[in-house]
Amino acid sequence: MNAYVVVLAGFGVVVLLTAWLPMILKELPLSLPIFCVALGALIFAFPDLPGIIPHPSEELAIVEHLSEFVVIISLMGAGLKIDRPFGWRRWRLTWRLLGISMPLTILGLAWLGQNLLGLSLAAAVLLAAALAPTDPVLASDVQVGPPGDEEEDEVRFTLTSEAGLNDGLAFPFVLLAIAFAQEGSLASVAEWFAYAVVWKIAAGVGMGYLVGRVLGWLTFHLPNRAKLSRTGAGFVALGITCVAYGLTEMVKGYGFLAVFVAALALRATEPEHDYHQKLHDFAEELERLMMMMLLVLLGGATTGGNLLAALTWQAAAFGLLALFVVRPLAGWIGLIGTDPPPGEKAAISFFGIRGIGSIYYLAYALQHAKFDNGHLLWSTAGFIILVSIVLHGITVTPTMRRLDYRRKLAITADG
Repeated sequence: MNAYVVVLAGFGVVVLLTAWLPMILKELPLSLPIFCVALGALIFAFPDLPGIIPHPSEELAIVEHLSEFVVIISLMGAGLKIDRPFGWRRWRLTWRLLGISMPLTILGLAWLGQNLLGLSLAAAVLLAAALAPTDPVLASDVQVGPPGDEEEDEVRFTLTSEAGLNDGLAFPFVLLAIAFAQEGSLASVAEWFAYAVVWKIAAGVGMGYLVGRVLGWLTFHLPNRAKLSRTGAGFVALGITCVAYGLTEMVKGYGFLAVFVAALALRATEPEHDYHQKLHDFAEELERLMMMMLLVLLGGATTGGNLLAALTWQAAAFGLLALFVVRPLAGWIGLIGTDPPPGEKAAISFFGIRGIGSIYYLAYALQHAKFDNGHLLWSTAGFIILVSIVLHGITVTPTMRRLDYRRKLAITADG
């Protein structure tokens, strides 16, 4: 049987399922990612299938670029969703999660990596940094709705904005792990801070804002006959994404951060325009298709690529502690003293799903430096991602419905 024909037919099935499954799964305590992973695991469990999927470590460049593309498309979609104007007070919960919760998560996971898994400092920091961000791709079920949607409550907004920003802000710690692996000491921390934290974050924010404002002007404020918005073409979102990411990477900034900021800046240019809906819809459809393909491959890697072959009981314990203790506790600490009710704080702290971004960071770092226990890193991260997909996929629908119900009761009581 021709491998190309099999892949082509399989791609067609994935495209059809991308359109059909969300309607079927909407009322069930299941998510699209759970189905995709299960499908991939089932397909690649057959040993005679043409082109058996390899372990991710054998194709690092492909894994890096596939996951990178899915993440940047997701970041554009997340930025276009947000109706709330950018501001320090309006985004106060997001800043708490980024400034307090994420560093605490990295610190806790790095400590566990060294003391429970026996990793070197470099490998422990890499694993912690890769697992720290809330994934913008897989967190769509707890994000705000499309542009102009009325359901932009505190839980959905905070998780959307956190997922949009923390992928870029976790990158300094990935680069720190690479520096540890290359230098073997703390001698380069000052240089790391100046370059990886100050310059690359500033360049990411600055370039993203510049691209978003310039393209926003071209889209909405040119003379009527020349406006980009008159095309009605949703695929303009892909062009904006690639321009923002590419230009920022050229000046050594964080492209992930730039894409999200560009989306926010574009949205702010003409916040009520209907064209934002078309841009968002295209980005969401492309993201869903690419996500399904990547998750089918992830599921296949568990059965056909031996992704979990290096998993030990210590690694499994590390994963469960990361999901049930470290992230929820760090999130709760970060939100101490804020307004939301305890149930909403718990939801924000718990629904820090791990996913495609973690895959990208591991693939990126393992190409730039030599880390010990590479297969253990992959198995541990793979286990956490798989458990996170199932755990959050099953719990998110009933949890959000309950929170929405409580919120409506509170509004009725106040009224």
